Amino acid sequence: MRAVIVDCAIYRDGRRTDGPADFSDALDQARATGDAFLWIGLHEPTEKEFDLVSSEFGLHRLAVEDALCAHQRPKLEVYDDSLFAVIKPVVYEPESDTVTTDELMIFIGDSFVVTVRHGEGAPLAQVRRRLEAEPEVLRHGPTAVLYAVSDAVVDHYIDVAAELQVDLEELEAEVFAPSASVDTKNTASRIYTFKRQVLEFRRATGPLSAPMIRLAGATVPFVDEHSQPFFRDVNDHLTRANEHVEGLDRLLSDILSAHLAQTGLRQNDDMRKISAWAAMAAVPTMVAGIYGMNFDHMPELHWVWTYPAVIVLMICAVVGLHRGFKRRGWL
Repeated sequence: MRAVIVDCAIYRDGRRTDGPADFSDALDQARATGDAFLWIGLHEPTEKEFDLVSSEFGLHRLAVEDALCAHQRPKLEVYDDSLFAVIKPVVYEPESDTVTTDELMIFIGDSFVVTVRHGEGAPLAQVRRRLEAEPEVLRHGPTAVLYAVSDAVVDHYIDVAAELQVDLEELEAEVFAPSASVDTKNTASRIYTFKRQVLEFRRATGPLSAPMIRLAGATVPFVDEHSQPFFRDVNDHLTRANEHVEGLDRLLSDILSAHLAQTGLRQNDDMRKISAWAAMAAVPTMVAGIYGMNFDHMPELHWVWTYPAVIVLMICAVVGLHRGFKRRGWL
């Protein structure tokens, strides 16, 4: 268990206190005083390892199954002995310009908080340090942990959205760059890849709205009734992040449409040029083909100036076609 327990501490009156090393004894001590709670953090526990925690804290088996399997949508579930929340932190990799999502499960109950982290993106260490530096917030008990974790994750959503906005502006500049400097195939691939990143982002931010609205607007078991204004603030930030993500998705669709339209225009322009050059090549080919036939009686066949006259005729025809096509923008 020591390998999966990231931290375990008792908090009394907003301050961290020394307690028993065994989390079972620590929970009994927190419940005995009535004004303290135990916060235990786990990182990717196995089923056997988590059985010890779930049996001691009385966690519902359906919530335990979700916490172990991961790959859950953000949600908020109320059980008889605990509150279960799923939040998906988002990680942005600037080197590869990719977005990945991790998972964070939070159990809140009678004098305890259990956090289960999957992946490396959950900012729990920073949240714990920030809360320990603000005892007036931590005094509100397990609700303070749920609020602080939600607030940190949602604020990071906004930061990631800003990073994606910068990448989108670069992609937009590439799409509308002069055609000579655009790699059409690579640009289309980047647009589709970017769209998948935004979709991954939306899977984390979109479903979280319902739990935040619920926490901000109604009394939820195991949550301090005076915490609603704080969750409303988190929900406001989440709404802003969702609007930003939706704006990114719409802009990507517009950029993709513009890119496809530009590709079609460039193809049409190429076809016009090919057709113009083919037409100019067809005229001398036709004349040369006529005079290449082996007939005895043809106009001007025995005239001394026939050959240069035909050459001049072909040159004039090609020059005339070239000027005509140039005037119409085909060349």
